[in-house]
Amino acid sequence: MTAPLDVLVVGAGPTGLALAAQLRSYGTAFRILDRSLDRARESRALAIQPRTLEALAGFGVTGELVARGNPAMQLRMHLPRRVVQLPLFDIGLDDTAYPFLLFLSQAETESVLAGHLARQRVVIERGTELVRLERKGLVVTCRLRRGDGTEETVDARYVVGCDGAHSTVRSQADIGFEGYAYPQTFLLADLEADGLEPGAVHMYMTGSGVLLFFPLGSPATWRMLTMGLPGAPEREVTLPLLQEITDRYSTDRPVLRDPVWMTDFRLHNRGAAHYRSGPCFLAGDAAHIHSPAGAQGMNTGIQDALNLGWKLALVCRGAASEELLETYEAERAPVGRSVRRFTNRAFVLGTSRDPLIRFARTRLAPRLAPTALRAKGTRGRVFRTVSELGIHYRPSPATTAGSRAPVRGPRAGDRLPDMPRGLQARTAGTGYHVLLAGPTRIWSDERIAAVLNGRTDLLAVHRLGEESPWPGVAQGLVRPDGYLGYVARGADLTGLRAYLDHWLPAGACP
Repeated sequence: MTAPLDVLVVGAGPTGLALAAQLRSYGTAFRILDRSLDRARESRALAIQPRTLEALAGFGVTGELVARGNPAMQLRMHLPRRVVQLPLFDIGLDDTAYPFLLFLSQAETESVLAGHLARQRVVIERGTELVRLERKGLVVTCRLRRGDGTEETVDARYVVGCDGAHSTVRSQADIGFEGYAYPQTFLLADLEADGLEPGAVHMYMTGSGVLLFFPLGSPATWRMLTMGLPGAPEREVTLPLLQEITDRYSTDRPVLRDPVWMTDFRLHNRGAAHYRSGPCFLAGDAAHIHSPAGAQGMNTGIQDALNLGWKLALVCRGAASEELLETYEAERAPVGRSVRRFTNRAFVLGTSRDPLIRFARTRLAPRLAPTALRAKGTRGRVFRTVSELGIHYRPSPATTAGSRAPVRGPRAGDRLPDMPRGLQARTAGTGYHVLLAGPTRIWSDERIAAVLNGRTDLLAVHRLGEESPWPGVAQGLVRPDGYLGYVARGADLTGLRAYLDHWLPAGACP
């Protein structure tokens, strides 16, 4: 009898590919499939946030992503009589090696992730779809269908739906998808636009809506995003239509040409009622969809995957209990709800035809935004929110603060900052990482032997000395996703050992 898979990953977009990369790094037995015959060739998502670049660095792909992308640093807000220049990410990001928003098409992002998996000898089963799943005892029986009509039955301990807004996994697991659709029609195109200053984001705010040009580089120089003309009947998306809208919304009338891809679409704001139903999990667009404001969608999905992947891997190898999997929804569902609220507010401000909001968009925002963003505190908070560096899991069941908290520095549940520079790279390997700050003589081998006992395969120790995120003597435990599960001041390791005994029991690591 064939042993069941540990994990079946349904969907090979950025979320599924990131999940597969993490499962592969732990040697988990999995398969990844997608109903599409090929990866995305058009640029659906268009930017990678600093936190996502950090999270993917452990797989060795971030350098290639940065090399292919465009780290644009400026926003040009086009007003009737002037152009206001605003910085994108110039403050509040001194604790990351990637202090920029990287413009890169989803097609390129998928290409890099798929290339990494290919080098790891992972086969993406394209042209294969999940037809049905049924829970039978300790496994999920999954019916798969290939493009030629042949079918196969596969048993898996866990199934993860990374299969988008119309998720089969979500439907088969009977998980609700609550929310609403926006009434506006949007137009999207990758093309050339003569007359735009290169290397910057260009925004035209009008009473009717917003016109945006984002620097892509590939498969075309620009990504254009706009609303359809108010009151106009829906028409096929053509270059003349896009030029007509550009002429109506813009002040300097860029000349459009050579479109690579054009489409129209409607936006939704919806979230899954639950991120888990028994052995079935949801991640990415299967769990949450929203407007593209702030470039949050793909990034949130990838971070869903990297929160879930190591937890599945450790449970499947017997190094952690099922309780660890319960923390996935507790940690990621609040993030999904926050992103939906944030993008909805930005969407309404940019698209509403309410007279007061139109006045705020066209008159107040252009005048107040430059002044507001000159304040370092305001700018820093905005940038940390959009960059997703501010995400934390402080309320999580898997977060514990020691009895004595450090005076300064990151708290339990926070992302590990890259301070001193290179600290994230030192802790990017699989498993947990113990950070010991203060004079190295304090942290003798005898002192930490009890912590390491029975856990050496999944626990590494780093004596940081005085170069650490905390002043004085302190200790922290970095989870495999780069967040701090435990932080305490002082040299008493009793609390750290208790945390590990609960979440990574001694002797459980094979």
